[in-house]
Parts: sequence; structure tokens; C-alpha cells
Amino acid sequence: MIVVGVDGLPPGVAAAEWAAREAVLRGVPLKIVNVVPEWCLQDGLSGGVASIGTWMRQGGETALTEAVHAARHAAQDVVTGTSLLGGDPRRKLIEASQGADLLVMGSTGLGSLRGLLIGSVTQGVAGHAHCDVVVVRGANPEPHGVVVVGVDASEAQETVLDFAFDEAATHRARLRAVLAWNCRQIAANATVGEEPEISTRGLAEALAGRRDRYPDVQVSMEVVEGHPVDVLRHAAGSADLLVVGSHGHGVLSGMVLGSVSQALLHLAPCPIAVVRVGAAR
Repeated sequence: MIVVGVDGLPPGVAAAEWAAREAVLRGVPLKIVNVVPEWCLQDGLSGGVASIGTWMRQGGETALTEAVHAARHAAQDVVTGTSLLGGDPRRKLIEASQGADLLVMGSTGLGSLRGLLIGSVTQGVAGHAHCDVVVVRGANPEPHGVVVVGVDASEAQETVLDFAFDEAATHRARLRAVLAWNCRQIAANATVGEEPEISTRGLAEALAGRRDRYPDVQVSMEVVEGHPVDVLRHAAGSADLLVVGSHGHGVLSGMVLGSVSQALLHLAPCPIAVVRVGAAR
């Protein structure tokens, strides 16, 4: 099952459309969720409070109806269900992610926090969801037939690569595996001038076994000097999906959502998948 959170704003509608196409490709149902304040769903409200509660419930139901229409227009064969939930949007979406294959959101906030650039809801859910998360960004241009995956030579990249290869195979897309490096990151492991070669060997080893498992996926690997955010943002300019891991590395490895992933949630020019790795998975 794929779960998509919507709030009646255009980014949420775009998320529903993306999620519907993905659900059909994966052969799973789509659950469309809207979250309103919990008190709006309580019985016994009266006066002005009751009127406000009714207005908010109707807004949530309208958002769900619009999202269903958009989803079915994007993918006629999609099987949809809806749910109007009451409570904190972050907590409810994290709860909804339990048992889901994928949680999809738009690039703005949800519920009472909608309208923020990325939304504390979106960022908070991406860091704590029980499944992989896709945040739909960009203007839905013509498809490029390309998936870009950011790798980092850590053990966590195995999970990220598995997701990226699955997506590329499902969408019959090319896969670009991109590793960003700089001298400060790996100076302890290599002499000056060896950094690109060592990074390339590590990436090639990670890709080798998956090439056999996904013979129809055309794969390229790129080792680029620069900050990972800058490198991946540039690479994603001609991609349909950018895939990154959920945790940081090095000094920031203890963060729930890595600094690179956080930055790309704001800056990626296309939909971005945040894959659960390590203890978060």
C-alpha cells in the first residue's frame, strides 16, 4: 500500500498524482489521507466552534475528493481509499506509514501548517516515518527516463541502491549513481590524488552485484568533487527521481534526518525519495 498525505493545495494534488502512478506500477492500492485538528471530529460541538469544525471537516473532505479525482485521472486503474484523520499531522502521518510500502507528500506543509516552504510536517515525517518517503517537488515536466541515486561508500548505501534499482526497473529508467567527494572527507584513507580512484572502486563494487540482478537497467556511475548537496541537486536537474538515504554521515551521522537529505528536501528540482537506512528502517 502507498499512503499519500494531501491538504487541498497544488503540491498535495501533484503528490496524489505521482502516488497513483506509482501504485499502479507497483500493483498496490493507494490510501489518501487528510488530517484536521482532532476537536473538529468530536461530537457535541456548539455555536461558533461547531461552525468552524464543520468548515474544517468539509475542507478536509473536499481535499480528499479532489485528490481522488486527480489520482484517477493520472492513473485510471488505481485502487483508492480515503481517510480523514484528527490530530497532529506529523503524528498521524507517521502512524499511517506503519505497514505502508511508501509514504508520499507534497513539498508544502499539511493541515494547520500548510504553506511553509517545505513544511515542518513534511520534514518531521520524512525523518520519522516507518517506511520510505517520497516528497514530490518540481513542476511535473516531461519525463527524462532517469533515476539519480546519491551514494556515499557507507554500509547504508546498500539499502539506498536497492531502492534506486527497484525504481529504475519499475519505471524502465536509466540509473545514475552519483558519489560526491572532497579531500577533507577521505584524506585519512588516501594520499593526495587517489581520492577519485578510491571512490570509484567503492562505487563500482557496490553496483557490480546489482547489475546482474537488474540486467535491463542501464547504469552509469559518476564520482564528482564537490559538496553532496550541490552535486546531487545539479544531477537531479535532468532526473525523474532523486534517491538519498535518511541518515547523515561523519560528524552529522547521529541526526534523525541527515543534513544532505534535509537540504535536498528544500532544494531538489524533482521528486526526492528518502530511504530508511540503519536503525531507522
